[in-house]
Amino acid sequence: MASKHTTSPLDLPLPALRHQALGLLLIRRMTSHGQHDTRAAMLAMDVAGARFRKLLVLARAFMVDLGTTSRRKIRLAPFCAGGMTRDEGLIVDLFESGRLDVLAALTDDARSITARESGLAFGAELRDLACRKGWKF
Repeated sequence: MASKHTTSPLDLPLPALRHQALGLLLIRRMTSHGQHDTRAAMLAMDVAGARFRKLLVLARAFMVDLGTTSRRKIRLAPFCAGGMTRDEGLIVDLFESGRLDVLAALTDDARSITARESGLAFGAELRDLACRKGWKF
């Protein structure tokens, strides 16, 4: 029997870098359970310590900006999935590089750079966290 829910294949492996995996997990968790998900908050608090609020606010802003500027449906895997969808790979690439071609592929609209700017801010906070923790990046 076919499911009424369509799923995207997990074409890509999870990010190898811890800060990228953390960013993806926060986005997945808040997308499926709401922006004020307590487990996402606890994850951010556990990893970022006193600066967890900044990480959460930037993740929320990125999600809202991405959702409001996208002209297409963005496919995310469940929180516990062992791989990434193509769209999740683009999201990670966007918060790492901010390239306009990535934004265009993800949202079908490269002219609206709001998601790019909030994504870059979120990525910068993740890289700063990685630096403070001594993670490889």
